[in-house]
Amino acid sequence: MHRIRVRAVVILILFSSKALAQEWPFELWHDGKVILTSGDTLRGVIKYDLQQDLIQFGYKNESRVEAFAPRKVLMFEIFDATAKKYRNFYSLPYSPSSSYGVLSFFELLTEGKLTLLCRESLEYRTYSSPYYYGSYSRLVMVYRYFFMDEKGRISEFSGKRPELMNLMGRQAPDVDKYIRANRLRIENKDDFIKIIAYYNSLFVN
Repeated sequence: MHRIRVRAVVILILFSSKALAQEWPFELWHDGKVILTSGDTLRGVIKYDLQQDLIQFGYKNESRVEAFAPRKVLMFEIFDATAKKYRNFYSLPYSPSSSYGVLSFFELLTEGKLTLLCRESLEYRTYSSPYYYGSYSRLVMVYRYFFMDEKGRISEFSGKRPELMNLMGRQAPDVDKYIRANRLRIENKDDFIKIIAYYNSLFVN
């Protein structure tokens, strides 16, 4: 019994240490560019915060830093060294409850007949422990997905498979077959991008 308790404590310490040591992409400065609504393009380093809808821009070889809200920005691009890829973010109007959208930053994941957008945030999630009776909390990155149709209307995706299949319309059987054949999961960000990209490919002449 004592060994189980000791093991549980060690595991909790490891999880806590990992969470504290981990650097999230939005905490880092990334090489990139910002295109402003004025038409100016700024190149330097960028730190973004989607939870606050704010980006900080730093000029290379200078100590000067500027902050920009979505109303000042058309888009910004960063090279995310943690993911080893370029990521593009756009300032788009969105409101879940009214026709008057508020400008917010969205990451563009894939575009086509159905464009997939994303916003990220940190949340504490509770997990059951396999080593003792009880649970523990861990800070994790949570992705909220949004779809933009060909008319520019944005709606949040619930994350439920039936809703996704309904959006696929007549292509649903093909998409479902693709998901099963490749063992993809809509809960996985990279898998979800592949699913929507495949759906869009069905409309390419």
